[in-house]
Order: sequence, then C-alpha cells, then structure tokens
Amino acid sequence: MTAETVLDNARIVLADQIVQGSIVLRDGTIAAIDAGPSCSGEDMGGDFIIPGLVELHTDHLEGHYAPRPKVRWNPIAAVLAHDAQVATAGITTVLDALRVGMDEDADLTAADIRKLADAIEDSVQQDRLRADHFIHLRCEVSAPDCLPAFANFDGDERVRLASLMDHAPGQRQFVDLETYAYYYQRKLKLTDRDFQKFCEKRMAESARNSSPNRSFIAAACHERGIVLASHDDATVGHVDEAIGQGVRVAEFPTTEEAARASKKAGLGVLMGAPNVMRGASHSGNVSARTLAGDGLLDILSSDYIPFSLIQSAFFLGDVVEGISLPQAVAMVSKNPAEAVGLTDRGVIEPGRRADLVRVRVDDHVPVVRTVWRQGRRVA
Repeated sequence: MTAETVLDNARIVLADQIVQGSIVLRDGTIAAIDAGPSCSGEDMGGDFIIPGLVELHTDHLEGHYAPRPKVRWNPIAAVLAHDAQVATAGITTVLDALRVGMDEDADLTAADIRKLADAIEDSVQQDRLRADHFIHLRCEVSAPDCLPAFANFDGDERVRLASLMDHAPGQRQFVDLETYAYYYQRKLKLTDRDFQKFCEKRMAESARNSSPNRSFIAAACHERGIVLASHDDATVGHVDEAIGQGVRVAEFPTTEEAARASKKAGLGVLMGAPNVMRGASHSGNVSARTLAGDGLLDILSSDYIPFSLIQSAFFLGDVVEGISLPQAVAMVSKNPAEAVGLTDRGVIEPGRRADLVRVRVDDHVPVVRTVWRQGRRVA
C-alpha cells in the first residue's frame, strides 16, 4: 500500500518564500505542495512547516555518556537520550561530533569514543533512533594520540565530516592567553606555576604534532570522500592553509577577517546558534550576528545546546536586518545538508525526503509540535 499523509492549513517555509497551503507526503518523500486549503488532511492550524534541521557539529552526545567525571553511562542508552533530545528540537539529521585526540580536559579515551560510535551504528541498524545519524570526527591535531584514535575509524562509512582543530594556547580560538587562562586554569584548578607548565607542554605538542597530523588526516579524508572542515580560523593565513588542504566548511571563524576570506574562497561559513542567541561568542570572538549582517554566514550549528538551532532560525531575522525566515531556515537545513553532500533533504519541494517540523511560535520562542523523518512521525 502507498503510505500518504496530507498536512493542511500550514504556513510552509519554502526555499525563497512562505506559502499558506498543504503538503502531500507519500512513501517517505514530499509528493506535492499546494497553495490554499485541501480540506482532506490533518489541520496544522496555521503553524509553520519547515524542513527538518540538519546539525553538523553537536558536542552533546559525549555528555550523556560521561555525565560526571569518571562516570560512564551505557553507550546505547546515552545515544538514545541524545537522539531524543535532538529530534524533539526539530533536528532530523545529525552529525554526532566525536573526539579524535585527547587533551588534558578530556575525561574520555579513544576506546570510549569507539564505544559510542559502535552504539550509534548498532542503534541505526536496530531502528532505535528518531533522527538520521552520521559521525563528525573532531580531530585535535595537536594531541599525541590523534592519529591512533583516527585509525579507530578506518572503514567506518558513517563518518561524513572531519574537522581539524588545535586548542593549544596561542592558537586560533585561544590566541589571547588571558582568555585561555580564564577557560582552562579555572577549569583544571591550576596554580599559576602549574598553569605555565601546562601551557608550555600544550604549545610544544602543537608545534610537534599539528602540521603532520593535519596533512595526514586531510589526505586520508580526501581518499575516503569525507568532507573536511577547518576550526577556529583567525587569520587569512589559516584560511589559506585550509584551502590548501581541501577544506569545504569553515567552522567557527574567530574573526571577521577569517570569515570574509573563507566566504570569498567558497567555503561554507559555520557559526554557533548559541552565539546568535547570546549576541556574542562565549570565548570573546566575533559575533555570528555581525557575520550574518555582513552576508558572511552560511550555516548554523547548535554546538552545545540542541534547541538553540531552531531558536536561532526564528530569532535571527529579528536581530539582523535583511534576513528573512526562509534565509534563516536555510542556514539550519539546506545549507548544512548540501555542505556534506546530503542533497536529498533540507528543502521543502517535491521529490525531497519528507523530513519536516511543525512549529508554533509563542512569545518569540519556537514550539516544536511534530517532527517527521521520511514521512514517519518521530516526535
């Protein structure tokens, strides 16, 4: 039998406009979009229907698996808890960010990360999950164990994106050592003398490991068809390096200079949705609102708060002049999907996957009422 659902009386957010009408879902895809009432489907009550959100960089899963220092949760239960939270936030496709290469603040090992990846794969195979899950490898290229940890994912076809990052002091996000001290010295509870030794060690590791690890991972990703992202680029030199390595997504550039150079080079510029909502970076870097206003923002990521993704889509136009709702929605659906080669989703049009979200806005907060993945209700 053909499975068909009609969603009627909806404000449908298309790629370039909003239309009042109905959507026909058939066998997991969008079959038709009609302006005006159909009188034959489920009444959406004038709510918005937007494409299912596509999340490229969420650090959220690891927190479910290691909720406290030295505590490990059942990895499948952790994946299910994470999946439920992203799906009910309107995210129908998620790239779960997993660490490759551990630094001193990590309460995880490479073996822990592989357990999580195996739990994702097992849950996909057993049809336990609401969202469509892929893997994003966050490669800490300065870490001594980066390449052995990366090797744990040889042949893993769920890996779709890898980012090249270096969080050593004096690098990229932490060019300002005062900001680095505020973040790490307080977190690790180090004395000034111990913090100085910590910085010297991390800087030495970066000088020794970053360049060869970047080159190796970039070459391996090109060979395997994995999309590459840069991370926290601060200068034109960083962007030039990224271009030379075949990077396609510029994650969280820390300066307008780096964002402008990335945009000019054709990279997809990604910023954090929490940055949009707060109006500033938690690390004191460039504001996502500023980049959006200058036409330098392509993709938003929930980063550390899953619900921030849909919040930012309905909020960005209120704080940045000239950004329409269809443009903002594209930053959380069409643009991230296309950046990683998922061209079957991210837009409401016939032939695309029926990944959809019903949204009502109350007091400027989007309320996710229903989520469909491939035409099947999942939240």
